[in-house]
Amino acid sequence: MELLLLARQSTQNVWEIISDEIIPCKILMGFADGALVLVKLGNNQGILELEQAKDWVMGLVETYLTHGAITPEWVEKEQEKVEQWRQEITAKSLDLTRRQLELETQKEQLQELEGKLNNKE
Repeated sequence: MELLLLARQSTQNVWEIISDEIIPCKILMGFADGALVLVKLGNNQGILELEQAKDWVMGLVETYLTHGAITPEWVEKEQEKVEQWRQEITAKSLDLTRRQLELETQKEQLQELEGKLNNKE
């Protein structure tokens, strides 16, 4: 039996789509062909755990797709948060760059002063 991998979890809530990656499965399974399963792989791509994905998928549906959990308003608010974070990170990056330039300038000034002091001795 073989498993066709569809996605890989990169962080707790982030998955990346993958295609055409097939791994052999030597574990005896009671799943029908085409069943959707969650697979936990080891470092050598060996199967550590295998379980039916129904409960996991239903959890996603309940969390994100029922009772208006994700609405256009929610998406807009999240986009605003992301933009605010981006602006904050940009400002911090600019400030760090400015500080680094100031430190480099001070270092050069100190080296010049040190050179002048050494020449006077």
